[in-house]
Amino acid sequence: MSLLEEKPRTSSVTKHRPGEGRWSELLKRDHLAATVTLCLGVALFAFNEFFISTALPTAVEEFGGAALLSWAFTLYLVFAIIGGALAANLKARFGARSTLIAAALVFAAGTVIATVATGMPQVLAGRLLQGLGEGIIAGVCYALIPELFPPRLVPKVFGAEAIVWASAAFAGPLISGLLTEYWSWRAAFFVNIPAVAVFIALVIAIVGQPKRGGGDVGAVPLLRLFASGLGILLISLSSTASSAYVTAALLVIALAVFITAIRSDRRSPNSILPSCAFANRSALGSGLWIILLMPLAQASGSVYLVYSLQQLWDFRPTAAGFSSALMAMSWSVTAILVASLPSHAIRVRLMWTGPLILGLGLVGLTLAVWSDEHRLVFIGQAAIGAGFGISWGTLSQFLMDISSKEERDKTSALLPTLQSAGYAIGAALFGVTANAFGFDEGASDYVLAMSLLAVFALACVIAVASVFFAFRTLRLTRQGAAW
Repeated sequence: MSLLEEKPRTSSVTKHRPGEGRWSELLKRDHLAATVTLCLGVALFAFNEFFISTALPTAVEEFGGAALLSWAFTLYLVFAIIGGALAANLKARFGARSTLIAAALVFAAGTVIATVATGMPQVLAGRLLQGLGEGIIAGVCYALIPELFPPRLVPKVFGAEAIVWASAAFAGPLISGLLTEYWSWRAAFFVNIPAVAVFIALVIAIVGQPKRGGGDVGAVPLLRLFASGLGILLISLSSTASSAYVTAALLVIALAVFITAIRSDRRSPNSILPSCAFANRSALGSGLWIILLMPLAQASGSVYLVYSLQQLWDFRPTAAGFSSALMAMSWSVTAILVASLPSHAIRVRLMWTGPLILGLGLVGLTLAVWSDEHRLVFIGQAAIGAGFGISWGTLSQFLMDISSKEERDKTSALLPTLQSAGYAIGAALFGVTANAFGFDEGASDYVLAMSLLAVFALACVIAVASVFFAFRTLRLTRQGAAW
């Protein structure tokens, strides 16, 4: 008998829940397979986002086409966002099991294409399919969390996923580097295939089909999906434009595309987004702003921190990379501690402190560059990771809880999609900022420092905005304005 009956669960949002779950319950017979399935889905997404940095340079040496290197990341991210936006529609139309299996097969096809590629265009085609498949998998896996687990275990599930994500961020480039160095860059791609096979087997075993059809979910919103991908693509292109006027034009067009797509979605009977997405007068709308802004602010460190450690303070690559690993480890440890708190109400009340600590960590990075004190970098990175660990899992569960029964899948699938969008928008925005201050490969240490100061200062401002929305979300919840 399947563990999953596709019926939503309801739970209190801010009150204490009696009988908070234990970590050991995730490893018991009733929940072990579901835990492994969801964590494996997250691991595939995270590994394939991070491993590319060590595998593809070798492929470029074999094929040429260095100018296409950045597109391997961009196409994966753009189509992961499109897949995530499509996930709720596909789940409603075909059921979770069929959707996950089909998405895993799309991902596997992309992996095979990249593995046997004879040129960079085929590698890019493979990355496109990988992104599309993984975007759908991540979205559906998030939507399944409140269906596969009782509310008391949901915080523990998010804690487990934080561990998996951090491990993939840390180990992905390492494993990929070892496979590439001692075997082939193709092996770094192909290692996904056994994991996909296990994932499909687990999905077949534990995810049940709905007892009846999903009803009329409307046509697939292809135009709005295309607009979402186009907006992210334009933002990514803006950071590489040679002219400030072209950069500004691309950003304005991207903003117009996003606004048009959101307005069109709100009028559509088969919307991609929850009806109150990004609305200032609802807790859900304000909460989704936090989901977007926190990774957007953190992208400043993801893009420029390792480079700044190497250029400003002469760190070796391994030592510089430790700063990223420290952030991931801090996220995991803090997420475990928060998920272990005995009261759901306490976790919710602490939710606003996550964006605040993130902001303080970014202030630490800014001061590190300003004062030429590299030790502040590691303190700042630990704080940034702790900020995410304190609030991310609780916020994700909170937004699922306050969503209506009809739109919970849309909200759940939107969470990893918005996270990816935040990273993509942040990387482009900070790229434009750094370039405006003269950031370049041959720039002097002074110009480099000024560029990084501008980047981290802007990230601090964005973090302040996320703190504002965190306070607003909790206030609206107390006022009963979930929607």
